[in-house]
Amino acid sequence: MRTPAISIVFFMLAALAGAAGQYLYKAGAQATDSSITSYLFNIRLWAGVLCYIAVMTLFVAAFKKGGSPSVLYPIYASTFIWAAILGWFLYSIPIKPVNILGMVCLVVGMWLMGL
Repeated sequence: MRTPAISIVFFMLAALAGAAGQYLYKAGAQATDSSITSYLFNIRLWAGVLCYIAVMTLFVAAFKKGGSPSVLYPIYASTFIWAAILGWFLYSIPIKPVNILGMVCLVVGMWLMGL
């Protein structure tokens, strides 16, 4: 059975949401102090939580459409690529040649898992 294209799209969106959630958590953590209220009323932390709720919702929707875990979960591994790109764009975190090699390995692995 082939994995529907919409399931793949859902997982790609989940990967983007997961990467965004990581950076929202980072930004939220930087805005906290030692008080519990700085955590409870931190809009960035709540936005990160919403990103991860979106990830789980997209997972469920993808599987509901008939997606195969062996095809879809490797696609979610692209979260690490999106996180590196976001880090470079938002925080000027350099992407080194070794990072690019790792990204290439992820993409090749995703492709191989989809065969």
